[in-house]
Amino acid sequence: MTKTTERLDTQVIVVGAGPVGLMLAGELRLGGADVTVLERRPRITEESRASTLHARTMEIFDSRGLLTALGTPPNERRGHYGGIPMDLTLPSTYPGQWKVPQYRTERLLQNWALTLGADIRRRWEVRELTDDGDSVQVTADTPQGTARVRGAYLVACDGEDSTVRTRTGVGFPGRSTARELLRADVTGLDVPDRRFERLPHGLAIAARNAEGVTRIMVHEFGRGRAPRTHAPDFAEVCDVWHRVTGEDISHGKAIWVNAFGDANRQVTAYRHGRVLFAGDAAHQQMPVGGQALNLGLQDAVNLGWKLALHVNHRAPVGLLDTYHDERHAVGARVLANVRAQSLLLLGGANVAPLRTLMSEMVSVERSRTRLAGLISGLDIRYPVGAGDDPLLGARLPDTVLTAPNGTTTTTTLLRTGRGLLIGFTGDLTAPLYEIAGRWADRVMTVPARPVADAPLAGRGAVLVRPDGHVAWSGSDHDVSLATALRRWFGPPGRAAENQTRGEVSWTRM
Repeated sequence: MTKTTERLDTQVIVVGAGPVGLMLAGELRLGGADVTVLERRPRITEESRASTLHARTMEIFDSRGLLTALGTPPNERRGHYGGIPMDLTLPSTYPGQWKVPQYRTERLLQNWALTLGADIRRRWEVRELTDDGDSVQVTADTPQGTARVRGAYLVACDGEDSTVRTRTGVGFPGRSTARELLRADVTGLDVPDRRFERLPHGLAIAARNAEGVTRIMVHEFGRGRAPRTHAPDFAEVCDVWHRVTGEDISHGKAIWVNAFGDANRQVTAYRHGRVLFAGDAAHQQMPVGGQALNLGLQDAVNLGWKLALHVNHRAPVGLLDTYHDERHAVGARVLANVRAQSLLLLGGANVAPLRTLMSEMVSVERSRTRLAGLISGLDIRYPVGAGDDPLLGARLPDTVLTAPNGTTTTTTLLRTGRGLLIGFTGDLTAPLYEIAGRWADRVMTVPARPVADAPLAGRGAVLVRPDGHVAWSGSDHDVSLATALRRWFGPPGRAAENQTRGEVSWTRM
């Protein structure tokens, strides 16, 4: 008989302790939700894997106080669109792309989530789950035997081969892999650096880092992909590299080898009863330019505060459903963009005319700005309600403010993980302060003045969601603020004395 070792109750079960699951765990804890993370791997990956953080993700990390631990990672202003060089610079504190190996990102987010009180269980592999309408029950294999975990909700962050998605049977339509890139990190090589070099027989990419490790990627034009049950071996990579470049790299030592294809799929619903999906469990795409990782991290930040409000019975009706409404649309747009890039990147001579056209388009500033906004995530704008302020639904730009306690920034003010109301006139008798005070357990109110010519100059007040997106903009006497507060933060309440890490108790009025 299988030994049952443990029975756990929690508010939210997160399956998967990759970057997305760990980011979500931290966000849930900031919102005061109990969270248990189940991960089948024994430890953080030591593979570099996804290594690109885009501008919007860097802004989010800053809004959670996470960048100090990263130091100053390498920054590249130039990226690419389907292998066509393109400037990614847009107005942001962190323009371009930032190179951070995935193991560093995972370590950073794990330390943050643990500090906030997340319960992370490694070597716990989910086998079965049941959504009975009132809770989600999970059965997992652990080193000590079978464990059962019950939560109010479960979020699948367990990757493109998601066990949770398979068990729930949620639709995952799209295209299967037809072409692939082989990838390896290799020591002991001395090959020329190549940035998307298109040769007669294929595409070759090579870049050597400061530690002497060369990342190579190669695709042979016209070579399809047979179904894989495991990663390719280094010999296969060497063979394809030789056919494409004519170079012998077999003397190198591979420290990591994998392959990624051009599959393009998205779940039909990001919420399936009490089970939700984020990251690669929700969408599968070729990781062109690092967009897959960044898309998933931003899923987590959109979901975390909403789910925390919901499980603590403070959310307005329908708030949790806005996760699907907002992120499914963003995901679909990114997947279409990635599919277009995949065609440009892996296509042979037949895509040459299209590449020529795209090269001309990215040299036009309006086109470049549009594509850079899509790749970086800086152009995301959610449908938050009526109004003509161009900031509505968009991310709050980082702005230096003069506040009663001294100089601060809008990004610093978001680090509590609560909503934020900034009144720019400094009139503490304005009705908005009385209105917002009824949501003091979920929204922090700050009177402040932006520096001259700042992006927020000329506005009376803005209400910002915990994920950094502007939910309302108006004057300091605009009573429509109450409607916006109810829409995003639920009924008014009164805060208890202890508001540590967003762990508040409150009473409905």
